Amino acid sequence: MNSLYASHLTSLIAFYQRTLERFQLDYIIIASGKKSYYFQDDNALPFKPNAYAQQWLPFDLDPDTFIIISNESKPTLIWPLKEDFWHAPHTLPQGEWSDLWTIKQTSVQTDWMQKVTGKCVWIGQEVKGLSDKCSQNEDILHWLNYHRAYKTDYEIDLLKQANIRALAGHNAAHQAFLNGKSELEIYLDYLQASQQTSYQEPYSGIVALNKNAAVLHYEHKRPHVPDHFNTLLIDAGAKINGYGSDITRTFTTDENVFNDLLISMDSIQQTLANKAIHGVDYRDLHLTCLTEIANLLQESQICSLPADEQIAKGITQTFFPHGLGHLLGLQVHDVGGHQVSPEGDILKPQSNAPYLRLTRTLESNMVITIEPGLYFIPMLLEKMLSTVPQHGCDMSLIKSLLPFGGIRIEDNVLVKDNMSVNLTRHS
Repeated sequence: MNSLYASHLTSLIAFYQRTLERFQLDYIIIASGKKSYYFQDDNALPFKPNAYAQQWLPFDLDPDTFIIISNESKPTLIWPLKEDFWHAPHTLPQGEWSDLWTIKQTSVQTDWMQKVTGKCVWIGQEVKGLSDKCSQNEDILHWLNYHRAYKTDYEIDLLKQANIRALAGHNAAHQAFLNGKSELEIYLDYLQASQQTSYQEPYSGIVALNKNAAVLHYEHKRPHVPDHFNTLLIDAGAKINGYGSDITRTFTTDENVFNDLLISMDSIQQTLANKAIHGVDYRDLHLTCLTEIANLLQESQICSLPADEQIAKGITQTFFPHGLGHLLGLQVHDVGGHQVSPEGDILKPQSNAPYLRLTRTLESNMVITIEPGLYFIPMLLEKMLSTVPQHGCDMSLIKSLLPFGGIRIEDNVLVKDNMSVNLTRHS
């Protein structure tokens, strides 16, 4: 048996039983979810299980699965039995993990519901037959969301594995870029090397060539081969038992200014990753990032103003408009990033970082992303020109950099007491 999983399950049971006591409950029932369909279509949307259900089991969950937590020593798994000749058999995965569970396989979903008595809360999509027995409770969700930021050794190990798988894809994508392939071909090479389908990705991978690298969430994979290969920005991850990596790399054929910027940004990114330790306010780390990027803009003669004036005027944010990173785990942008107490108190980002997804003070066993960027986005540059007098930017130099799009470098980082562990570079 995987000892990491056994330890993870033991700690999860203990935590949920404390939750039962805290909220004076007899049961917490978690639904994996159900299939949903496109409008007026019998074709189902890709299924993604409720993260709170997936956290409990060492395999990818299917629809209509339920987990029941009570004061019993073992949690209960309700596993649906389906007679279906249209799809692959819905069989329960085999393994010693099952010794730690009470498992009830049933073809009639309502049977087990009739036996639910006492005070209970359910988590997930509304389930017919449960709404009159159990309630939803926002206070419990706040409590669970806050604590999900802290990862067990089992969860950290899965995130390491997800990094290893994704990095194989990134290496293949880099080679495809050097071989002159299209965005679509690069993406297909990424999927093959990372041993996954697009359906299995934790998020739809971004493969952006040249000026497309300036689009933060570029969604296309164009099949045509461009005339020139200036830049590849690939933002793509992989998923193991529900836990996903989130990695970005930027590659270039340039040997001049843009390449120098890329080398400097990689150094900035690693410095920031090393600073992500217990006790650091993530908002301060983002401000450090803004300062480092402003210094780079000045050193590269893109902007002549000193860092503090750039930040005050919003110039640095023109070139780096998003946040430094976010919590990572069962969701790519994991829950609780703005939640600073188990009771649900929210700390919104400051005005100089409106898109920052993490405002908490870092604590040991959080897993976060560190993803500084430097982009040449025409829309934001035009806004700067029209609203910021004496911006100090060399627009001729910037114009020469527009065909490269931009730079983003992203690693997945484990926070520890006196150090950080870069899961991407050290997996």
